[in-house]
Amino acid sequence: MVMLVDTHSHLDMLKEISIEEALQAAKEAGVEKILNPTAYAGDLEKVCELAEKYENIYGMLGVHPSEIDGWSDDLLDKIRELAKSDKIVAIGEIGLDYHWDKSNIELQKEIFIKQLKLANELGLPVSVHERDAHKDCFDILKQHNKGAKIVLHCFSGSAEFARECLKEGWYIALGGVVTFKNAPKTKEVAKVVPLDRLLVETDAPYLAPTPFRGSENQPAYVRLVAEEIARLKEVSFEEVAIATTNNATKIFNL
Repeated sequence: MVMLVDTHSHLDMLKEISIEEALQAAKEAGVEKILNPTAYAGDLEKVCELAEKYENIYGMLGVHPSEIDGWSDDLLDKIRELAKSDKIVAIGEIGLDYHWDKSNIELQKEIFIKQLKLANELGLPVSVHERDAHKDCFDILKQHNKGAKIVLHCFSGSAEFARECLKEGWYIALGGVVTFKNAPKTKEVAKVVPLDRLLVETDAPYLAPTPFRGSENQPAYVRLVAEEIARLKEVSFEEVAIATTNNATKIFNL
């Protein structure tokens, strides 16, 4: 069986199934490895513990832009120390989110830059969360990133914006949204991004793909994402699986 990598799955947030059940279902669907990002500062240790406990789980450390209340620069030292583990493979998810709250934009930018600089210091790739902040995110990455591999998680921009990001050498990750009937923009992105720059993810427990839309997402469903991308690109599922797995292996040093 051709294997897949779910490059963004909040395993620690699953509620309807246990992590063991999720891992078993993923294995049966051909999902070989799962990357578990941090969203909340209070979950940094939990993400590390899961990565250490399970062979096929890897961790990413960072604070989500919507969860920066109470930020302290001491967290940078904490992430730096925890990232010494071989099972921590990226800084993430970090970035900008203007969808829910625009009152703290400057603070979001400041914290994003600090975490991005830490990724560069540690030589780790970055999983970037960006929502309704295309230009600011692009500008910060272009100005402050000094060589870290960049993955634009759950990419929500247009095909034109994707092309601009590709010019910078960044990678595009697509999840369940690509399967939605009302997501023509994301489907177009899937068509234009070359396979050697594409990743697949679930963002579980959020954004479950069709036909599970509205229910809790899980890593096994990343197969449905890859199948839809194959349909859109008019290539075989195996081609998508091999390419995206090779990309993930290279980017995250799995």
